[in-house]
Amino acid sequence: MEECGLFPPHGDSTERSVRLEAGTGGDSDGHIAKARTHHGVLPLPSGHDAGAVHRKIRVHPSREEAEAAVRTLIAWAGDDPAREGLRETPARVVRSYSELFGGYGVNPGALLEKTFSEVGGYDELVVLKDIRLVSCCEHHMLPIIGKAHIGYLPDRRVVGISKLARVVDGIARRLQIQEKMATDIAGVIQTSLKPRGVGVVIEAEHCCMTLRGVNRPGAVMTASCLMGAIRDDARTRAEFLRLVRN
Repeated sequence: MEECGLFPPHGDSTERSVRLEAGTGGDSDGHIAKARTHHGVLPLPSGHDAGAVHRKIRVHPSREEAEAAVRTLIAWAGDDPAREGLRETPARVVRSYSELFGGYGVNPGALLEKTFSEVGGYDELVVLKDIRLVSCCEHHMLPIIGKAHIGYLPDRRVVGISKLARVVDGIARRLQIQEKMATDIAGVIQTSLKPRGVGVVIEAEHCCMTLRGVNRPGAVMTASCLMGAIRDDARTRAEFLRLVRN
């Protein structure tokens, strides 16, 4: 399995890439520069250089806009957002989303900056099991609920175990697929701690499969990412998997 690439840290705003292209328009020279965004095609003033292929824009709707979007979904579902029981629902949903997607405000690598070198010569596997995680499927925006198991083979330095759990939270609480979640967690640990090996196994139930579609409650998916000695050395790999499964 190839080593995983890390995603950039996110702040309060979401940075998105848009593509500038020339197209037909109503200006005098018959062309208009356009930016494709997630919300369609936005015309740009004529004279913009369509050859500047990528440009970063910040898109961060206000809380009021987010609440209005929830009201629209309630109405689309067939209910009345002005009904007493639903009147405060948009504000509650936005608050819950702030928590569920709190990972966009976290730089997971920064959580592992403080390490400890006084390990008494310890150079065996460190394994932390059953780290509860809550994530959200990026295809249907429904919960992914499960647990992560993390192991690493230290190279002179270790990290506080609570930081490993925080890394899981910081990565999980974003729109995700489980496979990428496993590789991102392993990649952050490998880049930050530079151990001799890293292993991550995630077992989770996807509500997009258990609550809709094929409707198969209880189905659990496993995804893993093994790097360095945990991937390449058969004895170390077997030991890691044994510790995870016991």
